Amino acid sequence: MLLAGFIRQHPELVKERLAFRNFKETGLVDEIVRLDDQRKKLQLESDTIQSKINAHSKEIGQLMAKGQKAEAEAQKQEVASLKNAQQPIGEALSDVETALNDTLIRLPNLPASIVPPGKTPDDNLTVREGGPKPTLPPGSAPHWDLAKKYNLIDFELGNKITGSGFPVYIGQGARLQRALIQYFLDYNTAAGYTEYMPPLMVNETSARGTGQLPDKEGQMYYVKEDNFYLIPTAEVPVTNIFRDEILKEQDLPLRMTAYTPCFRREAGSYGKDVRGLNRLHQFDKVEIVQLVSPDRSYETLDEMVTHVEKLLLSLELPYRILRLCAGDMGFTSALTYDFEVYSAAQEKWLEVSSVSNFESFQTNRMKIRYKDATGKTQLLHSLNGSSLALPRILACLLENHQTANGIRLPKSLHAYFGKDSL
Repeated sequence: MLLAGFIRQHPELVKERLAFRNFKETGLVDEIVRLDDQRKKLQLESDTIQSKINAHSKEIGQLMAKGQKAEAEAQKQEVASLKNAQQPIGEALSDVETALNDTLIRLPNLPASIVPPGKTPDDNLTVREGGPKPTLPPGSAPHWDLAKKYNLIDFELGNKITGSGFPVYIGQGARLQRALIQYFLDYNTAAGYTEYMPPLMVNETSARGTGQLPDKEGQMYYVKEDNFYLIPTAEVPVTNIFRDEILKEQDLPLRMTAYTPCFRREAGSYGKDVRGLNRLHQFDKVEIVQLVSPDRSYETLDEMVTHVEKLLLSLELPYRILRLCAGDMGFTSALTYDFEVYSAAQEKWLEVSSVSNFESFQTNRMKIRYKDATGKTQLLHSLNGSSLALPRILACLLENHQTANGIRLPKSLHAYFGKDSL
């Protein structure tokens, strides 16, 4: 959530940056300034009356000490009158604060200065490419055919048990899935990330804190009876661990990683682009999250991009890194780098990770703060990335590493899987 104070000081800049990311409701900026003016006016009125109440209350104590009960009683009547006058102002102030907050959460984050212009994925900027592009043997197949051939994943069985987008991993497929999860977690913890195992459902406050609500409400699975949401990513519960806390500067940065299943409705998804593992309603993902001081967040973003890049290199997969344009970035992000892996069998690029800096957008919602060296309390910056999302990684491992005699696994997975091939 953007800071109301910043919007008040720079309304035209905020409108310009919102328009840059193709946000249409820039008139909300004027509404926020108007509501904040009203809030400040009501707060001043309430504070003025409270000051008088405090002065009269102090005088009552002094009069009582002197035995002047009649004068004290008169002061009590004045206090009661002031409290009666203050009550409707307090109620109006509460209504305005609610309206202001409800308007603020409708604004997306402002894009960083290096975000490229554009409206669609075609406008994203390729930063660099790496990894070996394979030459597939004759008769090569996409991962859904390989999964059936080697009895790794049963998509129809998942459809029978639950519905489309809920695959069942079998035998070596399940084993490879576990191997990938453990490898990713070990890779992250070796880099200084602390592992967490968070809940798979969150309350409304947590979902609102990371910006899933109200922006992604229609894409989240909802448990009505308990008002819980199934998590779309471990980012949601992990970042909320430090909600409403003031951290010490010497404890920064905070590096966290977690494996969780993730649940996304993906309403409206259909066609060849969602076949097999390309798009699922339930999938496994290992996430990394950092909370850092504002002066280090973009340096940290570069470190996290390098961290994910080296992980992809260890899987011997061809990849490219994209800097997302303003129109393709998520609601909460100030700057996002997407990682895509090339699927040789499908002849297309598949997204496998997003690494983003949210600056203070999430931490303002969650009130995650720290005391700096001067003792001043400031908002932290939050960052997160997939390290990695499994479905498309698994798809590309199967497709790009297929040979005439089976599927060769990268050396980094041999110890985790227990052998070098399927």
